[in-house]
Amino acid sequence: MSLPDVDELLDRAGFNADESVLTRRQAEVLALREHGAPQAAIAESLGTSRANVSNVESSARENVAKAHETVAFAEALAAPVTLSVETGTDLYDVPNEVYSACDESGVKVSKTAPELMKQISDAAGDAIVGREVRREITVSVGSDGTVRVRR
Repeated sequence: MSLPDVDELLDRAGFNADESVLTRRQAEVLALREHGAPQAAIAESLGTSRANVSNVESSARENVAKAHETVAFAEALAAPVTLSVETGTDLYDVPNEVYSACDESGVKVSKTAPELMKQISDAAGDAIVGREVRREITVSVGSDGTVRVRR
């Protein structure tokens, strides 16, 4: 299998090893995997084992998840509105909690209640089952009305 030019992929995506939480090798493996390359073909082109490529990919994905969480944490710290949604809360009650907290802080949310419920449910993953919040989540709203959810 012919693999895409990894240097071109990284350049196009703006990868900078000095500013990234990913190593160059992790970025290479992720770029190739995201462009459909199988682990075995990547291993062959890098002169390593498929198991090693799998480990590199797993570590890269963990680093990306940690980076996302770090950004979400920093945004929540700076957000004028942050509220905890307790375990056992009905998802249908969450928009009113968000709207009330935003009203108190003078922040406008430009989402309807159904849009807000969908965004929160999607972002919360398995913390919400059906209409029930099963694990506490944090909802923050930036001064521009951007809603973020952390599990």
